[in-house]
Amino acid sequence: MAVTASSVEQRRFGLVGGSRLLFALGVSAFFGVANSLGAGPPTLHVALGHAAVLGLVVTLAFSVLERYPKRLATWLPRWIWQLVGVVVAVPVGVLLAHVVHMYVDIHSAHEVAQLRSLIVLIVEGLLFAPWIALGAMVRQRDVLARDQALKFELERSELERNALDARLKLLQAQVEPHFLFNTLANVQALVDVGSPQASKVLTSLIAYLRAAVPRMHEPSTTLGQELELVRAYLELMKMRMPDRLDFALHVDAAAEAQQCPPMTLLTLVENAVRHGIDPSEEGGRIDVEVRSTADRCVIRVTDTGLGLKSSGGGLGTGLSTLRERLQLKFGGDARFELRAVEPHGACAEIDMPARRASP
Repeated sequence: MAVTASSVEQRRFGLVGGSRLLFALGVSAFFGVANSLGAGPPTLHVALGHAAVLGLVVTLAFSVLERYPKRLATWLPRWIWQLVGVVVAVPVGVLLAHVVHMYVDIHSAHEVAQLRSLIVLIVEGLLFAPWIALGAMVRQRDVLARDQALKFELERSELERNALDARLKLLQAQVEPHFLFNTLANVQALVDVGSPQASKVLTSLIAYLRAAVPRMHEPSTTLGQELELVRAYLELMKMRMPDRLDFALHVDAAAEAQQCPPMTLLTLVENAVRHGIDPSEEGGRIDVEVRSTADRCVIRVTDTGLGLKSSGGGLGTGLSTLRERLQLKFGGDARFELRAVEPHGACAEIDMPARRASP
């Protein structure tokens, strides 16, 4: 393996990680104690010293070959390179342990016994060190796989969130010209017929747009702010067709603090005016109802206009965009429904999670 899960730990403690070093010393202590239990030499401290030197040399070789060289030939896997290094390091470590022991105790009276114990240590090292190294590599590979899976999952979640944010902004941008063009078309109709209300309506529209347009770019708004825009919009439409439009707002006080995508309620009301009330010669009435419980919020806009037949029974651009924005905002936890009302009219209803805006 060119890169292992212990690379972060190794950067912290140097070439040999702290936990790896402690593990090597623990295994060395086990073999050192076991080798000192026989009759005669080596004594405990000598056996522990030999095993510790061997363990450190093998661990150092394992760690060095784990990182160097940076690239190996394609036919030589990293794990085989490390395993060969461990096998070679065993006799080297034992030889180094013997040299150190001779330097410290040059007049040792048990040279033959010491050599015999070193041979035993070589055999033990060749038998057990490769398997211990393989176990360490398997464990590291499992840890690395888990770390990479977690990293990929975090990256995937971040990419999905960014994609949803971008899609929501795109849909929100599509709402702006749709709403503005529809509203300006209403003003143009007044100008075309020479209505004395045209100037007054245009003045009110300018004041309304100054308040409404900045909110279109916000990622989220509250139903209280939406209701202000809806009331201003309906009053404008009431000025345009005073004899053909009546409206009423029925809102729970607790619902005004609930979060919703910008232009949610306004899109429903504007759709009711455009497709229900405006095409009807008799006009009609629009009732806006917003109810809130502990965990749900229900928005209902009902009109007594022409009904769904005027729009072919399908969703227009505004409602289709609204449905997708609700899906992006709340996932599958929000429901949008458009149904006919007898004897004529339509009802648009949104059932979404109750999420209070931060104070």
